[in-house]
Amino acid sequence: MAKIQTKYVCQSCGYNSPRWVGKCPNCNEWNTFVEEAPSPLRLSKKPMGAMSKIEPIPMDELESQDVPRVKTNIDEFDRVLGGGLVPGSLILLGGDPGIGKSTLMMQMALKLKGQVILYISGEESVRQIKLRAERLEADDTKSILLLAETNLDLILDVIERNPPDLIIVDSIQTMYRPGLESAPGSVSQVRESTALLLRLAKTQGIPIFVIGHVTKEGVIAGPRVIEHMVDTVLQFEGEAHYAYRILRALKNRYGSTNEIGIFEMHDSGLREVKNPSEAFLSERRYGTSGSTVVSSIEGSRPILIEVQALVTPTSYGMPQRNTTGFDYRRLSLLLAVLEKRVGLHLGSQDVFVNIAGGVKIDEPAVDLGIATSITSSLRDIPVDSSSVAVGEIGLGGEIRTVGHVEKRVQEAAKLGFKKVIIPHNNLKSVKGQNGIEIIGVHTVNEAMEQLIG
Repeated sequence: MAKIQTKYVCQSCGYNSPRWVGKCPNCNEWNTFVEEAPSPLRLSKKPMGAMSKIEPIPMDELESQDVPRVKTNIDEFDRVLGGGLVPGSLILLGGDPGIGKSTLMMQMALKLKGQVILYISGEESVRQIKLRAERLEADDTKSILLLAETNLDLILDVIERNPPDLIIVDSIQTMYRPGLESAPGSVSQVRESTALLLRLAKTQGIPIFVIGHVTKEGVIAGPRVIEHMVDTVLQFEGEAHYAYRILRALKNRYGSTNEIGIFEMHDSGLREVKNPSEAFLSERRYGTSGSTVVSSIEGSRPILIEVQALVTPTSYGMPQRNTTGFDYRRLSLLLAVLEKRVGLHLGSQDVFVNIAGGVKIDEPAVDLGIATSITSSLRDIPVDSSSVAVGEIGLGGEIRTVGHVEKRVQEAAKLGFKKVIIPHNNLKSVKGQNGIEIIGVHTVNEAMEQLIG
């Protein structure tokens, strides 16, 4: 009897090895190899020349067609998708456990009136899904079909008998194909299941949503090849202790990857945040040192956010540097600039930086707001509460040019701010705004004089 040849596959990146190893040589992850039996190859007996009858098509013979989009009736969701659902698209939605992925999918299904939606769940029973719909105060669920099944071959038979208008798979890690000997959730099963759903979406023209689990590092579980196979990758993120949720597009073949959608979690489900700036500044306290309002561009719209900093003498030998919602390495760079160019003594101070509301920001234009909050907290002098700080800080202490300045200024004027500090080189691209003063600065010291005094 022939010996069955097995292989070991890394569950993080999909790397194959003939034997088990502790550390993956491809992605450097530990204890990720799982033994899998290779599936037998089915070779065709036809000669190579008779296997294919297809011919390539010249591009100029194809007619241009506008792809019709289906509105989900959730404006923030449509914004991230690029205007709505594209028929035949495969969309991967990832996020931390309990963040609201299934809730978002159910709300979308309830909003799509006149569409037949097949909700496939491998984690919940149909009664549990019904309870979620009742919690979301659903009034009409006749067009939503529920199926609690993990065998993709059986699921495919159901779809072929009664093709729906939209399919939701929750989640891809629970699906499996009986022809593969590996367990559900393994690299082979996830890859083959995604490939089957991709062929179904393209051949039938049915948009398919696939929910994916994430690892402790925040990336979607399974091999990276899944993200290359799908048309759109959405990331649903947010802090567990905050009500706000942010939907981002990490990849989108039918739209921009710069747009974000902002939601607020309530007992009755997710609610759209139409004015994020007003929501994020609703709990702001006036006259407190270490608090600055910054303007960040998320996608195509500006958002005003409060940046908080706390600087206190250290009680340990090594000062602490903690950040929430901001890059730790960027903070170290700003602290070095403040010590070298502004003359602040931070070597014996603990520095804590927080982006209020649980938002994560990686835009350089908030550098000036971070530096202002740190200086304000160290000197215990409040920042001008009617001002907004915008600017990237260079290593020489200069305030560098940022983009979309006019949008930032308009958002600040709309919310009643009286003064905006921007890079001096951006003054020529900003038109006069009624009721708001625009001040251009060259260096960090000039900005501190305007904001703190």
